[in-house]
Amino acid sequence: MKNVFHNCLIVATVFLVFACKNDSKETKIYTPEEVASASKNLNDWFQDQWDAEIALSPMFQTYLGDKTDYDKWDDMSNEAEVKELERTKMRLAFLKDSVNLSALNEATKLSYKLALQQQENGISDYKYRLYNYPVNQMFGIHSEVPSFLINMHQITNKSDAEAYVSRLNGVTKIFDQVIDGLKEREAAGIMPPKFVFPRAIESSKNILAGQPFDNSAKKSTLLTDFSSKLDKIELSSEEKSALIDNAKTAMLSAVKPAYTKLISFLEDQATRATADHGAWKFPDGGDYFNNALARTTTTDMTSDEIHELGLSEVKRIHAEMNAIKEQVKFEGTLQDFFKFMKEDKQFYYPDTKQGREDYMTEATRMIDSMKTRLDELFLRKPKADMIVKAVESFREKSAGKAFYQPPAIDGSRPGTYYANMYDIMAMPKYQMEALAYHEGIPGHHMERAMSQELENIPMFRKMGGYTAYTEGWGLYTEYIPKEMGFYSDPYSDFGRLAMELWRACRLVVDTGIHAKKWTREEGIKYYADNTPNAESDAVKMVERHIVMPSQATAYKVGMNKILELRKMATDALGDEFDVREFHDVVLVNGAVPLNVLEDMVNDYITQKQKGQGDILDK
Repeated sequence: MKNVFHNCLIVATVFLVFACKNDSKETKIYTPEEVASASKNLNDWFQDQWDAEIALSPMFQTYLGDKTDYDKWDDMSNEAEVKELERTKMRLAFLKDSVNLSALNEATKLSYKLALQQQENGISDYKYRLYNYPVNQMFGIHSEVPSFLINMHQITNKSDAEAYVSRLNGVTKIFDQVIDGLKEREAAGIMPPKFVFPRAIESSKNILAGQPFDNSAKKSTLLTDFSSKLDKIELSSEEKSALIDNAKTAMLSAVKPAYTKLISFLEDQATRATADHGAWKFPDGGDYFNNALARTTTTDMTSDEIHELGLSEVKRIHAEMNAIKEQVKFEGTLQDFFKFMKEDKQFYYPDTKQGREDYMTEATRMIDSMKTRLDELFLRKPKADMIVKAVESFREKSAGKAFYQPPAIDGSRPGTYYANMYDIMAMPKYQMEALAYHEGIPGHHMERAMSQELENIPMFRKMGGYTAYTEGWGLYTEYIPKEMGFYSDPYSDFGRLAMELWRACRLVVDTGIHAKKWTREEGIKYYADNTPNAESDAVKMVERHIVMPSQATAYKVGMNKILELRKMATDALGDEFDVREFHDVVLVNGAVPLNVLEDMVNDYITQKQKGQGDILDK
């Protein structure tokens, strides 16, 4: 791999775009050829930076379908974080001191603006690098290793299988690095609350259940995955036997000791954990949470403003739900209606294997039905396909109810909508439509897959993201099918509102826990009192708030912004408004901060009013 910083020094001497700083008082008019050349040169530099970062991340290489370092894991040490900070500072200095912004085309100016902001944020956020829980009930190295090997590490030949075994042998090192990080956090006063530990410990012990870790008849999760993948490739019986023996040896000599050490550490740390749940308990926790909200929402909204927005939205949605309650002639209060929706068996599939299979079949049908209507919403569609899949058994108990995994950028893996079948009572029929639209089509798959396939933006933008944009789009796409005639069943429309209500409650509870010192129990009660969701949903959501401060505020803030911008465009353009064009404006540049998205929509309106053609292909 090329030395990226050496390259920076070389290209800086020859690129027109880097020929002068931005402090020149003279305004030079650049020719189209000069602008094209300067823009290409900066985009080449962006690609060099991308290549340099990818070279340092074997796991992301695998995610991209690149098998360069297929036998390795990422460096998860503190030293790696320090080096990353150094690289970030060098890039920021380069962007600020050596780039002539006026010589760039508009698309590259946007890339420059986003890159500059990312470097500045990275440097500013370094002081908060320890303000997280690397091992928790939702994610962490204990679940990431098996999930990564199962879902990302494909085996198409013997070499891939050998790389899998090498990764098994490398588990000890990365677990040690993570444990070192947990120790550093505890020394800094940052440690998960008590409830996290038994969940993470249980998940870790699950990986060590089955052969070769014990004498049971059942294979472990990892051995099952490895063996099943070997069955799908051409190998002699001797080769297959040797590979399985090597994998078993690695599991016993590396994987088992790594998990055992982590479990022992967590059991010991749990004795010192407290029941304080919010970020306020951290050193300078208030400043950290304000910073987290700014990064998550890409706005300057305060925690109080977000809290009040949530309360207002909950009130509005309750009113719409009351209207549906009257429509179906239900007698009783809204809380009575919630109880009815929670408990009546007509709204749930049977708690059986067949019931779960029927859920997955229906979810797939919903996705397939929406696929046939996409031309009504979009001028372009992604090439990548999307599938529906149940969350794997080893992680279904602690995983969220649904989520999306983007396709491989090389086309080797489709996008995946995961539905969690662990608790069938947490997956009501009336929420199926909204859930499928959000996680699948026209939600995350349209947004993420299209971003990866864009040809006019650098890789750091294709593969990057802003939570408020990404999740705001997902929640917005729960709503737009209603305008197309979907949610024809009032109970299904109630389910859509229930999903939106859930996101509105998130604004209240997230800020309540991290800024207003709400307890875990107070957060659970708020969800139970104000939503029709299962108690297990409320528990998981509150525990997610606790370990991911601010993250859940992105959905409703982002959705509201997109709806606000659409109304602005509709009001300004009248009969000239085309929702397909609006969606293209939102998606054509990939993920962007909400303030940048507003600028893009304003530009679209201005150009549309001027009657300019081809405004979406600039």
